[in-house]
Amino acid sequence: MKKFLLIGSISLLVVCLAGYVIMQFFLGGIVKSGVNKFGPRITQTKVHLEGASLSPLTGTGTLTGLVIGNPQGWTEADAFKLGKIHISMEPFSVLKDHIVINEIVIEQPEFLYETKFVASNVSDLLKNIEQSMGGGAKEADPKSKSGQPVKMVIKKLVLKEGKVTVGLGPTAFSVPMPPVNMTDIGTAEGGITPTQVAFAVMRHVTPTIVAASTQALTKLGGTSGAAALEGAKQVGDAIKGLFGGSKKQPEPQKAPAPAPK
Repeated sequence: MKKFLLIGSISLLVVCLAGYVIMQFFLGGIVKSGVNKFGPRITQTKVHLEGASLSPLTGTGTLTGLVIGNPQGWTEADAFKLGKIHISMEPFSVLKDHIVINEIVIEQPEFLYETKFVASNVSDLLKNIEQSMGGGAKEADPKSKSGQPVKMVIKKLVLKEGKVTVGLGPTAFSVPMPPVNMTDIGTAEGGITPTQVAFAVMRHVTPTIVAASTQALTKLGGTSGAAALEGAKQVGDAIKGLFGGSKKQPEPQKAPAPAPK
C-alpha cells in the first residue's frame, strides 16, 4: 500500500512539474508571438523578440533579444537593441484583457541615433507610433475576446546602464545614457493600449536619447559635427514643442524714453 502511495505521489509531482514547465513556455510563447505580431504594426518598422519566459505562478520572467529597426528613409541598422528585459506582472494577467505589470527593468539598452539636420531616426520612429495611435493603423493593437483593445498598466519602468551611439562606422560615437524611470503608465486612465504605452515610453525616452547624442556630437566637433549638433538641437526643440514644452518667453519691454526737460 505504501509503495502504491509513493508511486502515486511521485507521478503527481511529475505531472505538476510537467504542467508548470508547459505553462511557462505557453505564457512565454504568448508574449513572444504577441510582440512579433503587433510590434511592427505599432512602430511600422521591423520588431523581433528572440525569446520570452514567464512563470505562471509568480508572474516574473525575462524577455531576450528584442530589436526594433530603423524607420523608412534611414539606414538598415537597428534603432534599438534591448538585450534583456526583466518583467514582473500579476500572474496570468497576460491571458486577460487588462494586463497589470508591476515592474519592467531594461538592462543595458542600446540606441542608435542618426540625424539629418532637422530630422532623426528616433523622432521619425516616434511619429510612426503616434500615427498608429491616432488610427493610422486600426489593427495595431491586440484585441480581447470581446473585440475591444487589450489595456495595460505599468506601475514602474526602468532603463539602466544604457548607451547611445551616434552615427555608423569609424566616426561613430557612443556615450552613456542617463537612467530613465517611469511610474504609473496608464494607471490614471484605468489602462491604455499597447500603442499608447509605446508612445508614452518613447515620448519620455526620446529627449534623453537626444541629450546624450548632443553630448556625443559635441565631442565630434568640426564642421560636420557642428551641423549635426545643430540638427540634434532642432530635433530636441521640436520634440519639446510637440509635447507641450516651455512656451516662448515674452520679449523684454523697452525702457520708456526720458521725459523732455
